[in-house]
Amino acid sequence: MMLHTDAEARAWLERLPEWDAGAADRLTALVRLLEEENTRQNLVSAASLAEVWRRHIADSAQLLTHVPRETCSPWLDLGTGAGFPGLVIAALRPECAVLMVESRARRIEWLERARIALGLDRAQVIGARLELVPTRPVRVISARAFAPLPRLLELSARFSTADTIWLLPKGRSAPQELQELSGWQHRFHVEQSLTDADAGVIVGTLAANTARKGRKS
Repeated sequence: MMLHTDAEARAWLERLPEWDAGAADRLTALVRLLEEENTRQNLVSAASLAEVWRRHIADSAQLLTHVPRETCSPWLDLGTGAGFPGLVIAALRPECAVLMVESRARRIEWLERARIALGLDRAQVIGARLELVPTRPVRVISARAFAPLPRLLELSARFSTADTIWLLPKGRSAPQELQELSGWQHRFHVEQSLTDADAGVIVGTLAANTARKGRKS
């Protein structure tokens, strides 16, 4: 299935197990807040707001299809920026502890305002560079356009166990980045994005010993 329009994206979202009246209200409010904030700072491209439900909401929400409902917490989202996927995941699964790492001051302020406005009490904005975030095991790691795959793993493997699910939207570079990855014991594969025919999502796990020791020589 490929989502080509906002209408198709909304229809797909409404079929998710996570969708209910509360999720609809939170995501509608998020879109409104995003449009308002985008007049003050360039969170997303103005053109993408014309298809915000497909380009940002559904694009983020598709990651949930790879995560069992009982294993979503804690969820570590790296470089959350404008809130994708972190705020969308938290809006659809408010019972999950979603940890959004962001180092830019204005983005930190925006994420915190949005988190409070949406009533996402279990979500947390971690305003720091990833290198300074204390190590802790998490169940899910996501990152949308955060860093090239080898660098991303070097920075964040310390949060991973053998059971941690990695969800890494990588655009059209996903197959090549995965093919060129070396020095890591992993079970990664590429899933087709539902919102972009040219994009892929790297999904999988790292071996436990790799996660503990980091990149091998």
